[in-house]
Formats: sequence, C-alpha cells, structure tokens
Amino acid sequence: MVHVVFAIPFAMENTLRFARATASLPGVQLSVVTQDAPEKFPDDFRALLAGFQRVPDAMAVRDLVAGIQALAAKLGPAERLLGILENLQEALAAVREQLRIRGMDAVTARNFRDKARMKDLFAANDLPCARHKLCATSGDAFAFAKQVGYPLVGKPPAGAGAKATARVDGPDDLTRFLQQSPPGKGREVLLEEFVVGREFSFDTVTLHGQHVFHNICCYYPTPLEVMENPWIQWAVVLPQDIGGVEFADIHRTGPRALSTLGMWTGMSHMEWFRRKDGTIAIGEVAARPPGAQFMTLMSYVCEADLYRSFAELMVFETFAPLERRHAAGAAYLRGQGGAGKPEAVVRAVHGLEAMQREVGELVVEARLPTIGKAPNTSYEGDGFVIVRHPDTRVVTKAVQHIVSTVRVELG
Repeated sequence: MVHVVFAIPFAMENTLRFARATASLPGVQLSVVTQDAPEKFPDDFRALLAGFQRVPDAMAVRDLVAGIQALAAKLGPAERLLGILENLQEALAAVREQLRIRGMDAVTARNFRDKARMKDLFAANDLPCARHKLCATSGDAFAFAKQVGYPLVGKPPAGAGAKATARVDGPDDLTRFLQQSPPGKGREVLLEEFVVGREFSFDTVTLHGQHVFHNICCYYPTPLEVMENPWIQWAVVLPQDIGGVEFADIHRTGPRALSTLGMWTGMSHMEWFRRKDGTIAIGEVAARPPGAQFMTLMSYVCEADLYRSFAELMVFETFAPLERRHAAGAAYLRGQGGAGKPEAVVRAVHGLEAMQREVGELVVEARLPTIGKAPNTSYEGDGFVIVRHPDTRVVTKAVQHIVSTVRVELG
C-alpha cells in the first residue's frame, strides 16, 4: 500500500474532490492533515481515510511535519504528499525535503510561487512576459510607473492569480495601492505593465519532464475585469480543437516556460495574453491544478475523469492519453444589487426558464445560487452552468446567452 498524505487546511468541496479521487486508487491508503475539525468533513469522506490528523495550522511547515510524523507512527512513512492550494505549495515542498518525500522541491516551488522571480527567469530565457519590477519603496514604484507608463497591475509577488491583483490607472491609484500594500524590505510589491489583449489559460500535465497534455480556456472577459467589477457575469470556453494556427505560439512557448521554472511531474495552470499586435505574453503560472471548475470542464471535453488523472499522475507517476471530443464552457453567475452590503442575500434568480428554452439541451451540469444565502465574494460567483457540444461555436453562443439572460438578484 502507498501511504499518501493530502494536506487539506480547510474542508472545501473542490479539495475534497481531488482527495476522493486519490482515495479511490487501488493500493492507496489516504491520510489527511487539516486544521479543520473532523465534523467539517462529510461522513462518507472520513470513511475513506486511513488516517486523520488535526494540527493548529495546516499551512505551516512545522505543523505539517508534526502531523505527518504522527500519521507515520501509525501507518508508516508518507510516500506522497499532495495539496492543491496555491499558497500551500512552498510549504509542501519544504516538508517533502525535510521528510524525504518524493515530489516538487523548494526551489521549483519558489519559482512558481514568487511571481517576480518567475518573470525574472522568463526574461533571462527570452520568454515573453510583461515588463515588471519588484518594488521595496514607493520611490521604486513611481520610478517604474514613469518608465513604463500607466495603466499598471499591482500585486504581492506571491499572489494567487487575479485574486491578489489591482489595476493602477494613474498616480492616485498607485498611491492608494501602496497604502493598502505598503512596500518594504521583505514585503516588496510587484508592478507590471498592463497587457492589453485577449486572455487565455494553458493548463498542462508534465510527466518526468515531458509535456504530455495541455488544455486552453478562452476567457470572456479577462479575470482582472471580473475582479474589478463584481456585477460582471463571465464565461470560459474550452474549444474542441486547439491544434490550429491560433494557438501554435503558446504550444511552443508554454512547455518551454514550464521547463524553465523546473516542472518535472505535475499539473500547472498558466495565464497568457494575445496582444492586439498578435504577440503573446505569459502572465503567471501556478504549480497546481486549475480552479473555477476547469478540471470538470476538461473532464467533459475529454470524456474522462481529470481528477483521477491528477491522482494517478501524482501518486503513481502515470498518465493515460486523452482525446478532445467536445467543446465545453462555463457561465459564472454573480449577484447584482446588493454586493458589499453585510446584510445582502440572494433574493431571486431570474431568466432560468428562458435559459432552459434556448440552451437547456446543452447543459450537463449546473449549480444555481441558493435563495437566502449571502453572496460569494469570490470571482467564481454564486453559481455556474456548464454546457457541452462538439461545435465550439455552439458552446460559445450558449454561454454568452446564459450570462446575458440569467440574473442573480441580491437584496
């Protein structure tokens, strides 16, 4: 039996889905290290586990080591250590090195997690990315703004994608950003030029240094626009065919960027842009599976269980070839009319009947907003609808219809 420890700081549904897939593998005994109480986890999930260890802070190296050692005393040494949260990856790598567990090391994890370091590596290896500067003082920040011009994007260097970013349109915005995230030695902020263009993802599987799978998602609109405008309902589309000229340059550049960062075996999520002049720029890359239902979408596209594929990759270091059979898309539903108010709840969901009439036959999965529930502050919103069809144009039209038809009323 292979003893696999899954770090699950919080009992979130998405993380549990990856852990369930791992527990289902033959010859695996799964343990969990968490800071959540046992009752936070569903009974049927706990029944799958060989071990359960609660620690004070499941994001801290010291507590993770103590928890894994306690499990090892009962079940034997951990042979794999997994976790899907981006802000957990450096800690997991440090624990692997300390306990001699096979997997991503600390240097590679830092290459992915420290976005300033990442872009320095890209620039040194002639990989296209936005101009950037790590700023320890306000003077550094304003000097970079003068050199590059506005707009800019500001973020902490270890930010998790769009969740940590802010658009900076001028000196006043930059002043506000620096007040909210005061720079200093050891707490530098990252400023980048604002890349104007279409945004996509490049979601990949690497096995023993070889690029063996990739997926592309097309964003409508960009994640930063979604974060800045809580009322915007957005969508992604996964084309059925991603082998054409339109994506040829990211097919060449994406794997080279992953190799530069040190990816050996694992899944990754890359955000990249197509500028108006046709050139591309890599935004940033995370050494973890994509979020926002992308794994589910890829599963529908390939008629396969990508959650299980991830588990097999990370535990047994195998990956079965996948074939794209469909296009798929997700429309993300976000509340309007009361966002930001402490007392706001979902009052109604409008347009569902019209959606059902027009695109109901294409819907393969949906999670609708719950009446009476407080709105979700995440960019993923209060619900989603997933559609699938062999024709990418049909899927694109369907998700655009959903985001323009369905309205989540808050009050």
